[in-house]
Amino acid sequence: MKAIVIGAGIGGLCAAIGLRRRGWQVTVLERAPRFGEVGAGLTLMANGLRGLDALGVGDAVRAAGRADAPGGTRTASGRWISRIDPGAMDRLRGTAALGIHRAKLHEMLRAALPATAIVTAAEVTAVGQQVTYRHGGVTTTGDAALVVAADGIDSAVRAQLWPGHPGPVHSGSTAWLGVTGPWSGARAAAISWGPGAEFGTVPLGDGRVYWFAAVNAPAGLRCDDAMAALRARFGDWHAPVPALLDATDPASVIRTDLRHLATPLPSYVHGHVALLGDAAHAMTPNLGQGANQAIEDAVVLAALCGPRDDVPAALAAYDRLRRPRSQQVARAAAQIGRLGQQLSNPVAVGLRNALMRMTPSRVALRSMARHADWTAPPVPDTSATS
Repeated sequence: MKAIVIGAGIGGLCAAIGLRRRGWQVTVLERAPRFGEVGAGLTLMANGLRGLDALGVGDAVRAAGRADAPGGTRTASGRWISRIDPGAMDRLRGTAALGIHRAKLHEMLRAALPATAIVTAAEVTAVGQQVTYRHGGVTTTGDAALVVAADGIDSAVRAQLWPGHPGPVHSGSTAWLGVTGPWSGARAAAISWGPGAEFGTVPLGDGRVYWFAAVNAPAGLRCDDAMAALRARFGDWHAPVPALLDATDPASVIRTDLRHLATPLPSYVHGHVALLGDAAHAMTPNLGQGANQAIEDAVVLAALCGPRDDVPAALAAYDRLRRPRSQQVARAAAQIGRLGQQLSNPVAVGLRNALMRMTPSRVALRSMARHADWTAPPVPDTSATS
């Protein structure tokens, strides 16, 4: 039985790995012409790591990441508001959060698939009973018993199948993402808050540090010199923020408006098509759950839907399981953003910080970790017998 996955991002590749384990013949259609070191870093929480374990790639990913960094939340001056011991997170959820470069994770997921399974420079033009795409100047129409739309926040499949949905909207914030060169300074998986702004750091497994900076700003904010703008906004923040900026190639910095699906979809399923990841539930990054929720989607879909199963029934179960959880996480991420990075009133900021300092660390940790409290269903490897 044939399955087509549209989009070779993290969620799409995980879906392809899982479906191949179940015995599907999988083709992944990716619009980009090639893969490279794009993007920056990300944090894999306990739920994402358990999902990767279910797909058979968890150990390799852990070996490539960094999971032993202390963390917490600080003010722009460097005063700690709360601290997180990575050992405590390990004890609570069975694994500490892992920092890894997105490109490295992407490379490892691609390596778990046959090279022939991924078709790059493939532009999908129609999805229905069949999938039509253009590749190398040729238009191809293929049948598939299952189609997985993992084509991102601006999903063309979502727009086609749910034409009345408003799509992604601006959250009110703009972010810059960067990765340092080799870094020998302090390493912490931490976030610092100032009025209407935040700066976060995630140590990576290769000795570099991924950082992100976000400010309240209208959509489409542009500046001629991104690094100059970052230094003007964050140059007087506590160490090592200025040094991290100095250690980053300005040409590699990515600016992005933070958008999300503020209007939840009524379903993640349309016929034999299942939406996955940002196509289904794009969320703000304030909980670090975007990639983790996409991994969860992929694992649940693969666990429910084998090539000999009743596909409509399996997809109905996928929607029933995934939509409430992922949409709840998306709502929580937006709320955390409003109470965290986006909060700008000095009185409100002071009150928030005071309340956080008074919260026992174990209570704060449980609150933060509750979204990672997920057990991956088994994805049996029946590929050799299918």
